[in-house]
Amino acid sequence: MSHRRAVYLMLLVTLLWSTAGVVTRHLEAARGFELTFWRSGFNALALIIGLRWLRGSALWRQLRDAPRLVWLSGLCWAVMFTAFMVALSLTSVANVLVTMALGPLLTALLSRLVLKQQMPARTWWAIALASAGIAWMFGHELGQSAATTTGQGVLGMLVGLGVPLAAAVNWCVLQHVGHGSNSDKAAEDMPLAVLFGALISTLAMLPLAWPLRASWHDISLLAGLGVFQLAIPCLLAVRLSRVLSAPELALLGQLELVLGVLWAWVWAGEDPSSAALVGGAMVLLALAGNEILAWRNAPGRSRKMTHPPTQFPRREA
Repeated sequence: MSHRRAVYLMLLVTLLWSTAGVVTRHLEAARGFELTFWRSGFNALALIIGLRWLRGSALWRQLRDAPRLVWLSGLCWAVMFTAFMVALSLTSVANVLVTMALGPLLTALLSRLVLKQQMPARTWWAIALASAGIAWMFGHELGQSAATTTGQGVLGMLVGLGVPLAAAVNWCVLQHVGHGSNSDKAAEDMPLAVLFGALISTLAMLPLAWPLRASWHDISLLAGLGVFQLAIPCLLAVRLSRVLSAPELALLGQLELVLGVLWAWVWAGEDPSSAALVGGAMVLLALAGNEILAWRNAPGRSRKMTHPPTQFPRREA
Protein backbone atom coordinates (compact mmCIF):
# COMPACT_ATOMS: atom_id res chain seq x y z
CA MET A 1 0.00 0.00 0.00
CA SER A 2 1.36 3.45 -0.90
CA HIS A 3 1.79 6.11 1.76
CA ARG A 4 -0.71 8.41 0.04
CA ARG A 5 -3.40 5.75 -0.05
CA ALA A 6 -2.74 4.96 3.61
CA VAL A 7 -3.26 8.62 4.50
CA TYR A 8 -6.57 8.73 2.61
CA LEU A 9 -7.77 5.56 4.33
CA MET A 10 -6.78 6.92 7.74
CA LEU A 11 -8.87 10.01 7.05
CA LEU A 12 -11.78 7.67 6.26
CA VAL A 13 -11.12 5.93 9.58
CA THR A 14 -11.38 9.21 11.47
CA LEU A 15 -14.57 10.09 9.60
CA LEU A 16 -16.16 6.87 10.84
CA TRP A 17 -14.81 7.34 14.37
CA SER A 18 -16.24 10.87 14.55
CA THR A 19 -19.87 9.70 14.39
CA ALA A 20 -20.05 8.34 17.95
CA GLY A 21 -20.78 11.60 19.75
CA VAL A 22 -23.70 12.75 17.63
CA VAL A 23 -25.30 9.28 17.53
CA THR A 24 -25.29 8.99 21.32
CA ARG A 25 -27.20 12.28 21.54
CA HIS A 26 -30.12 10.64 19.71
CA LEU A 27 -30.56 7.70 22.09
CA GLU A 28 -33.81 7.36 24.02
CA ALA A 29 -33.04 5.40 27.19
CA ALA A 30 -29.54 3.89 27.11
CA ARG A 31 -27.09 5.81 29.25
CA GLY A 32 -23.64 5.49 30.81
CA PHE A 33 -22.23 2.00 31.07
CA GLU A 34 -25.03 0.54 28.94
CA LEU A 35 -23.85 2.56 25.95
CA THR A 36 -20.44 0.96 26.17
CA PHE A 37 -21.87 -2.54 26.71
CA TRP A 38 -24.03 -2.51 23.59
CA ARG A 39 -21.50 -0.77 21.35
CA SER A 40 -18.63 -3.05 22.41
CA GLY A 41 -20.89 -6.10 22.22
CA PHE A 42 -21.91 -5.44 18.62
CA ASN A 43 -18.28 -4.62 17.83
CA ALA A 44 -17.21 -8.02 19.19
CA LEU A 45 -19.99 -9.80 17.29
CA ALA A 46 -19.05 -8.12 14.00
CA LEU A 47 -15.37 -8.96 14.52
CA ILE A 48 -16.10 -12.60 15.34
CA ILE A 49 -18.19 -12.96 12.17
CA GLY A 50 -15.68 -11.11 10.00
CA LEU A 51 -12.52 -12.76 11.34
CA ARG A 52 -14.16 -16.19 11.33
CA TRP A 53 -15.04 -15.70 7.67
CA LEU A 54 -11.49 -14.59 6.84
CA ARG A 55 -9.56 -17.10 8.96
CA GLY A 56 -11.90 -20.06 9.25
CA SER A 57 -11.68 -22.41 12.22
CA ALA A 58 -8.06 -21.35 12.80
CA LEU A 59 -9.41 -18.21 14.48
CA TRP A 60 -10.04 -19.99 17.80
CA ARG A 61 -6.53 -21.44 17.87
CA GLN A 62 -5.05 -18.05 17.05
CA LEU A 63 -7.01 -16.46 19.88
CA ARG A 64 -5.78 -19.11 22.30
CA ASP A 65 -2.14 -18.79 21.24
CA ALA A 66 -2.04 -14.99 20.83
CA PRO A 67 1.28 -13.45 21.98
CA ARG A 68 1.58 -10.95 24.83
CA LEU A 69 1.72 -7.88 22.61
CA VAL A 70 -1.68 -8.79 21.19
CA TRP A 71 -3.10 -8.86 24.72
CA LEU A 72 -1.43 -5.54 25.56
CA SER A 73 -2.93 -3.97 22.46
CA GLY A 74 -6.28 -5.56 23.33
CA LEU A 75 -6.23 -3.96 26.80
CA CYS A 76 -5.51 -0.60 25.15
CA TRP A 77 -8.45 -1.03 22.77
CA ALA A 78 -10.67 -1.98 25.74
CA VAL A 79 -9.73 1.22 27.59
CA MET A 80 -10.32 3.29 24.46
CA PHE A 81 -13.72 1.69 23.78
CA THR A 82 -14.85 2.06 27.41
CA ALA A 83 -13.46 5.42 28.51
CA PHE A 84 -14.74 7.24 25.44
CA MET A 85 -18.39 6.29 25.85
CA VAL A 86 -18.39 6.76 29.63
CA ALA A 87 -16.85 10.21 29.20
CA LEU A 88 -19.55 11.14 26.65
CA SER A 89 -22.20 10.37 29.27
CA LEU A 90 -20.57 12.78 31.73
CA THR A 91 -19.63 15.82 29.63
CA SER A 92 -20.06 17.35 26.18
CA VAL A 93 -18.82 15.90 22.91
CA ALA A 94 -16.54 18.92 22.44
CA ASN A 95 -14.85 18.50 25.82
CA VAL A 96 -14.27 14.78 25.30
CA LEU A 97 -12.85 15.21 21.81
CA VAL A 98 -10.58 18.11 22.69
CA THR A 99 -9.26 16.16 25.68
CA MET A 100 -8.47 13.34 23.27
CA ALA A 101 -6.40 15.78 21.21
CA LEU A 102 -3.48 15.07 23.55
CA GLY A 103 -3.13 11.71 21.79
CA PRO A 104 -0.61 12.71 19.09
CA LEU A 105 1.64 14.51 21.54
CA LEU A 106 1.58 11.64 24.02
CA THR A 107 2.29 9.24 21.17
CA ALA A 108 5.26 11.27 19.99
CA LEU A 109 6.66 11.42 23.52
CA LEU A 110 6.19 7.69 24.08
CA SER A 111 7.74 6.92 20.70
CA ARG A 112 10.79 8.91 21.73
CA LEU A 113 11.12 7.23 25.12
CA VAL A 114 10.30 3.64 24.16
CA LEU A 115 11.02 3.32 20.44
CA LYS A 116 13.98 5.73 20.58
CA GLN A 117 12.63 7.92 17.80
CA GLN A 118 14.15 11.38 17.68
CA MET A 119 11.69 14.15 18.56
CA PRO A 120 12.54 17.63 17.23
CA ALA A 121 12.19 20.88 19.15
CA ARG A 122 9.00 21.79 17.28
CA THR A 123 7.22 18.83 18.93
CA TRP A 124 8.20 20.01 22.39
CA TRP A 125 6.72 23.41 21.57
CA ALA A 126 3.59 21.70 20.30
CA ILE A 127 3.34 19.76 23.56
CA ALA A 128 3.58 22.99 25.55
CA LEU A 129 0.90 24.76 23.48
CA ALA A 130 -1.50 21.81 23.50
CA SER A 131 -1.04 21.36 27.26
CA ALA A 132 -1.95 25.02 27.73
CA GLY A 133 -5.12 24.45 25.71
CA ILE A 134 -6.10 21.46 27.82
CA ALA A 135 -5.33 23.44 31.01
CA TRP A 136 -7.62 26.22 29.77
CA MET A 137 -10.46 23.74 29.29
CA PHE A 138 -9.93 22.14 32.69
CA GLY A 139 -9.89 25.55 34.38
CA HIS A 140 -13.24 26.44 32.79
CA GLU A 141 -14.78 23.11 33.80
CA LEU A 142 -13.51 23.49 37.37
CA GLY A 143 -15.16 26.89 37.55
CA GLN A 144 -18.43 25.54 36.19
CA SER A 145 -18.33 22.63 38.63
CA ALA A 146 -17.78 24.95 41.58
CA ALA A 147 -20.74 27.08 40.49
CA THR A 148 -23.14 24.19 39.96
CA THR A 149 -21.88 21.88 42.80
CA THR A 150 -21.33 19.05 40.36
CA GLY A 151 -18.05 17.61 39.15
CA GLN A 152 -19.42 15.65 36.20
CA GLY A 153 -17.75 17.87 33.60
CA VAL A 154 -14.32 17.47 35.17
CA LEU A 155 -14.89 13.77 35.82
CA GLY A 156 -15.88 13.26 32.18
CA MET A 157 -12.68 14.91 31.00
CA LEU A 158 -10.57 12.88 33.43
CA VAL A 159 -12.19 9.66 32.17
CA GLY A 160 -11.69 10.88 28.60
CA LEU A 161 -7.94 11.21 29.24
CA GLY A 162 -7.82 7.41 29.37
CA VAL A 163 -8.40 7.39 25.60
CA PRO A 164 -5.27 9.30 24.47
CA LEU A 165 -3.13 7.54 27.07
CA ALA A 166 -4.24 4.09 25.90
CA ALA A 167 -4.07 5.18 22.25
CA ALA A 168 -0.47 6.35 22.64
CA VAL A 169 0.56 2.95 24.03
CA ASN A 170 -1.45 1.14 21.37
CA TRP A 171 0.00 3.06 18.41
CA CYS A 172 3.51 2.40 19.67
CA VAL A 173 2.78 -1.31 20.09
CA LEU A 174 1.34 -1.49 16.57
CA GLN A 175 4.33 0.37 15.18
CA HIS A 176 6.77 -1.93 16.98
CA VAL A 177 4.99 -4.99 15.65
CA GLY A 178 4.42 -3.66 12.14
CA HIS A 179 8.03 -2.66 11.61
CA GLY A 180 9.81 -5.38 13.56
CA SER A 181 12.13 -8.05 12.20
CA ASN A 182 9.25 -10.51 11.91
CA SER A 183 6.61 -7.94 11.01
CA ASP A 184 4.55 -9.96 8.52
CA LYS A 185 3.91 -12.84 10.92
CA ALA A 186 3.36 -10.60 13.97
CA ALA A 187 1.10 -8.16 12.13
CA GLU A 188 -1.25 -11.00 11.20
CA ASP A 189 -2.06 -11.41 14.90
CA MET A 190 -2.85 -7.75 15.65
CA PRO A 191 -6.47 -7.71 14.36
CA LEU A 192 -7.15 -10.20 17.15
CA ALA A 193 -6.29 -7.42 19.63
CA VAL A 194 -9.34 -5.42 18.48
CA LEU A 195 -11.52 -8.45 19.21
CA PHE A 196 -9.90 -8.94 22.61
CA GLY A 197 -10.54 -5.28 23.42
CA ALA A 198 -14.20 -5.53 22.42
CA LEU A 199 -14.73 -8.68 24.49
CA ILE A 200 -13.00 -7.24 27.56
CA SER A 201 -15.03 -4.03 27.34
CA THR A 202 -18.30 -5.94 26.89
CA LEU A 203 -17.74 -8.29 29.83
CA ALA A 204 -16.52 -5.49 32.11
CA MET A 205 -19.55 -3.31 31.38
CA LEU A 206 -22.28 -5.96 31.63
CA PRO A 207 -22.61 -6.01 35.45
CA LEU A 208 -22.40 -2.20 35.58
CA ALA A 209 -24.99 -1.78 32.82
CA TRP A 210 -27.53 -4.16 34.37
CA PRO A 211 -30.54 -3.87 34.27
CA LEU A 212 -30.56 -3.01 30.58
CA ARG A 213 -32.96 -0.22 29.58
CA ALA A 214 -32.13 0.38 25.91
CA SER A 215 -35.04 0.51 23.48
CA TRP A 216 -34.95 -1.18 20.09
CA HIS A 217 -34.26 2.25 18.63
CA ASP A 218 -31.22 2.61 20.89
CA ILE A 219 -30.00 -0.92 20.15
CA SER A 220 -30.16 -0.33 16.40
CA LEU A 221 -28.11 2.87 16.69
CA LEU A 222 -25.54 1.24 18.99
CA ALA A 223 -25.32 -1.75 16.66
CA GLY A 224 -24.45 0.63 13.84
CA LEU A 225 -21.76 2.20 16.01
CA GLY A 226 -20.36 -1.20 16.93
CA VAL A 227 -19.99 -2.24 13.29
CA PHE A 228 -19.26 0.95 11.36
CA GLN A 229 -17.76 3.23 14.03
CA LEU A 230 -15.59 0.57 15.72
CA ALA A 231 -15.10 -2.79 14.00
CA ILE A 232 -14.39 -1.64 10.44
CA PRO A 233 -12.27 1.48 11.15
CA CYS A 234 -10.28 -0.18 13.95
CA LEU A 235 -9.32 -3.09 11.71
CA LEU A 236 -8.33 -0.58 9.04
CA ALA A 237 -6.20 1.33 11.56
CA VAL A 238 -4.37 -1.85 12.49
CA ARG A 239 -3.60 -2.50 8.83
CA LEU A 240 -2.48 1.09 8.25
CA SER A 241 -0.03 0.87 11.17
CA ARG A 242 2.20 -1.15 8.84
CA VAL A 243 2.54 1.88 6.55
CA LEU A 244 2.18 4.94 8.80
CA SER A 245 4.29 5.68 11.88
CA ALA A 246 2.70 5.92 15.35
CA PRO A 247 2.82 9.76 15.62
CA GLU A 248 1.43 10.08 12.08
CA LEU A 249 -1.48 7.76 12.87
CA ALA A 250 -2.30 9.78 15.97
CA LEU A 251 -2.02 13.12 14.19
CA LEU A 252 -4.24 12.09 11.30
CA GLY A 253 -6.74 10.79 13.83
CA GLN A 254 -7.26 14.34 15.09
CA LEU A 255 -9.67 14.98 12.23
CA GLU A 256 -12.10 13.13 14.52
CA LEU A 257 -11.99 16.12 16.87
CA VAL A 258 -13.07 18.64 14.24
CA LEU A 259 -15.70 16.41 12.64
CA GLY A 260 -17.08 15.16 15.95
CA VAL A 261 -17.73 18.67 17.26
CA LEU A 262 -19.17 19.67 13.87
CA TRP A 263 -21.63 16.73 13.77
CA ALA A 264 -22.74 17.41 17.38
CA TRP A 265 -23.35 21.07 16.56
CA VAL A 266 -25.18 20.51 13.24
CA TRP A 267 -27.27 17.40 14.07
CA ALA A 268 -27.57 17.46 17.87
CA GLY A 269 -27.72 21.18 18.61
CA GLU A 270 -24.83 20.92 21.08
CA ASP A 271 -23.01 24.22 20.99
CA PRO A 272 -19.38 23.92 22.11
CA SER A 273 -18.44 26.19 25.02
CA SER A 274 -16.10 29.12 24.46
CA ALA A 275 -13.47 27.36 26.59
CA ALA A 276 -13.73 24.22 24.43
CA LEU A 277 -13.36 26.33 21.27
CA VAL A 278 -10.34 28.23 22.60
CA GLY A 279 -8.72 25.10 24.03
CA GLY A 280 -9.43 23.16 20.87
CA ALA A 281 -8.02 25.94 18.71
CA MET A 282 -4.81 25.92 20.75
CA VAL A 283 -4.49 22.16 20.41
CA LEU A 284 -5.17 22.21 16.67
CA LEU A 285 -2.74 25.10 16.21
CA ALA A 286 -0.08 23.05 17.96
CA LEU A 287 -0.77 20.02 15.78
CA ALA A 288 -0.96 22.02 12.56
CA GLY A 289 2.22 23.95 13.35
CA ASN A 290 4.05 20.73 14.15
CA GLU A 291 3.00 19.17 10.83
CA ILE A 292 3.73 22.27 8.75
CA LEU A 293 7.22 22.57 10.21
CA ALA A 294 7.75 18.85 9.68
CA TRP A 295 6.75 19.22 6.03
CA ARG A 296 9.08 22.21 5.54
CA ASN A 297 11.98 20.33 7.13
CA ALA A 298 11.27 17.06 5.31
CA PRO A 299 14.41 17.07 3.08
CA GLY A 300 16.76 17.07 6.08
CA ARG A 301 14.62 15.03 8.43
CA SER A 302 15.80 11.61 7.21
CA ARG A 303 19.39 12.42 8.17
CA LYS A 304 18.34 12.96 11.78
CA MET A 305 16.39 9.72 12.23
CA THR A 306 17.91 7.28 14.69
CA HIS A 307 16.22 4.16 13.31
CA PRO A 308 17.27 2.46 10.06
CA PRO A 309 15.79 4.19 6.98
CA THR A 310 14.18 0.94 5.84
CA GLN A 311 11.94 0.74 8.91
CA PHE A 312 9.31 3.11 7.57
CA PRO A 313 8.02 3.67 4.05
CA ARG A 314 9.13 6.85 2.34
CA ARG A 315 6.65 9.65 1.92
CA GLU A 316 5.47 10.05 -1.64
CA ALA A 317 5.80 13.36 -3.41
